Amino acid sequence: MARQKIKREPEYIENVEIVDAGAEGMSVAKPEGRVVFIPFGVPGDVVDIEVYKRKKNFYEGKILNFKKLSDKRVVPVCQHFGLCGGCKWQHMDYQWQTYYKQKQVKDNFDRIGKIEYPEIRPILGCEKQFAYRNKLEYTFSNRKWLTDGAPTGTHDEDACKGLGFHLPQLFDRVVDIEQCHLQADPSNDIRLFVRRFTLERHLPYYNFRAHEGLMRNLVIRCNSKGEFMVIIVIGEENAIVRHELIPALEMAFPQIVSLLLVINPKLNDIINDLPFECLKGEPYLIETMKSPRPGYDDLKFRIGPVSFFQTNVYQAERLYKTAFDLAEVQGDELMYDLYTGTGTIAQYFSRFVNKVVGIG
Repeated sequence: MARQKIKREPEYIENVEIVDAGAEGMSVAKPEGRVVFIPFGVPGDVVDIEVYKRKKNFYEGKILNFKKLSDKRVVPVCQHFGLCGGCKWQHMDYQWQTYYKQKQVKDNFDRIGKIEYPEIRPILGCEKQFAYRNKLEYTFSNRKWLTDGAPTGTHDEDACKGLGFHLPQLFDRVVDIEQCHLQADPSNDIRLFVRRFTLERHLPYYNFRAHEGLMRNLVIRCNSKGEFMVIIVIGEENAIVRHELIPALEMAFPQIVSLLLVINPKLNDIINDLPFECLKGEPYLIETMKSPRPGYDDLKFRIGPVSFFQTNVYQAERLYKTAFDLAEVQGDELMYDLYTGTGTIAQYFSRFVNKVVGIG
């Protein structure tokens, strides 16, 4: 006879202080010595919580009421914060974000690694808190999620359509995005243009349960020069997309230097194995990184539609330059680039050492 699982009632605890920040945007409270992971808290908050899940070594809960707000807390810039799942810590001052991320590394060395290590230098934060990503991928869905936390309740097909990011843990629901602060302009205008056009022409958005519908994905890539690549993914050939939407995009946004079309009839969203049809420009963007030493040409990378490249090129350049300075290369070294990927680090060092071996 199968053992019947006992459902426990939620537990309510008042006046709980958030004492730490954990991984994946969680905050940590320790009422009566129990570790409770809670989303959207900031160390210093005093809150009432509901504990709804119990594990062997920790609990999970949610905030019901704020009794005191932390001085580390800030007002999130994004109107979609807390729903789309993209920016976990936007409600915490950036200097404290870096502090707690560094603390996570130290705690992992201490508790998991149990190793001795030299003093950790402070994190070098990014100068750009927003508009730093060079790639965003949006999803079309015929079942968008309303911002009040309820699904759409209308029979108007167009009113149910959404273009944005998947709601966390719900594969068939999309948060319809009005403005995302992660990518530079005119990224938002491009997305809104595509949404407006497809709604006006009543083009079917993808149905994840029935696996049908025309519009599937919109991928926007950019480089530090302000040039854009736009990839439109559809479920089947369509004359309106090919002969009307794409020319309209090209005319409206001269910043788009690469415009590609992908037809994906599969049941999944993976497009790496599908042909890309380039309808404008070249099927790549050129990204530049400054040479770590003066007198040498800057590095130029050709970024294709499915290329893996550091999503924050500004911070990647700073990271590589810091590693280069710490290495104090003399020119006779044999360097190993472990888990090399596309080899950007190997190429960054290659002109200044004797030999580089990249291991994927």
